[in-house]
Amino acid sequence: MSDLTLGVLDLVPIPSGATAADALRNSVDLAQQAERLGYGRYWFAEHHLNPGVAGTSPAVVLALTAAATSTIRLGSGAVQLGHRTALSTVEEFGLLDTAHPGRFDLGLGRSGGRPPGERAQALPTATPVVDGRAPNGLLVPPRFDFAQLLGSPRIALQRRLLSLPGAAPQDYAEQIDDLLALLAGTYRSPEGVEAHVVPGEGADLQVWILGSSGGQSAAVAGRRGLRFAANYHVSPATVLEAVEGYRSFFQPSEFLDKPYVSVSADVVVAEDDATARALAAGYGPWVRSIRTAEGAIPFPTPEEARAYPWTDADRALVQDRLDTRFVGTPGRVADELERLREATDADEVLVTTITHDHADRVRSYALLAEEWRGRGHTLGPN
Repeated sequence: MSDLTLGVLDLVPIPSGATAADALRNSVDLAQQAERLGYGRYWFAEHHLNPGVAGTSPAVVLALTAAATSTIRLGSGAVQLGHRTALSTVEEFGLLDTAHPGRFDLGLGRSGGRPPGERAQALPTATPVVDGRAPNGLLVPPRFDFAQLLGSPRIALQRRLLSLPGAAPQDYAEQIDDLLALLAGTYRSPEGVEAHVVPGEGADLQVWILGSSGGQSAAVAGRRGLRFAANYHVSPATVLEAVEGYRSFFQPSEFLDKPYVSVSADVVVAEDDATARALAAGYGPWVRSIRTAEGAIPFPTPEEARAYPWTDADRALVQDRLDTRFVGTPGRVADELERLREATDADEVLVTTITHDHADRVRSYALLAEEWRGRGHTLGPN
């Protein structure tokens, strides 16, 4: 299966005792190292009001990273459209493409979540899951209820601060259609007025839709024939639902003649399993801070993580994320990534690695790249 490629997903994490400036320098350096190692795709996420995450504006970070690299493909994973317009997004990425032509992926997400109290419905999948395992052994844990986050005061404040007073998000499907039309130069208002975006119109961007379920995002991506990125690392319980939903909706387009899927995974690689587990120790407290809606904390050291006062409730809150990390030697982690690919039939896997020390993070990606090539795979995107 030499066509399975790997990319990097970066949240620009801030380690404990460090600053946002340190985190930004680390991420730009990691992108340079990833380019040297042969990774072909490097994406930045968008998060807000998180003390431990500096990735608030993908377009800004992408501009800085593009200036420090030359060949690696860069992208957003994802721009949150719930508080943006199609025009502002096309203009930003049009500027990026003007400065660095043909290097950017425009990954788009709904963001903002559902109204408090509204719960997502689990969708059936063609792949049977028995005792929490797909047929090939991939762990598919119980579904996490994100409604408890959406109703939190901090999330409500984030919505308020990101949106203009009284503003309501545009219907997501309509927003995607507007964005694609602006890029193509075919936009017409309901009154028949044309809009042409300079720079932006004709930009050489690869458009992706990101989604965690088989619902609206999967439908929008499939029906428009766009690439789709599913999030095993955020919502492992729904990854099969997401990719199957996308494929069921897919219609060939000017962009693709068949479905194209990327799946993300949390990974920490070291020379031996014990070292990898130690480097990954901060992940539990870090995820807990996200799942309690208090905002991601600066990523702890292994010593800080070991001293963390865990409760049974804490463990239950994050167990699905802890169980679905791929942590260990290069061989062990590569086996799990291939298992994820087999279960989802993904074309690419996006790897997100967070450790407290930057050198350990770089080393994790280097060890994985060496193992991947040794198995006859390539790193660059198709």
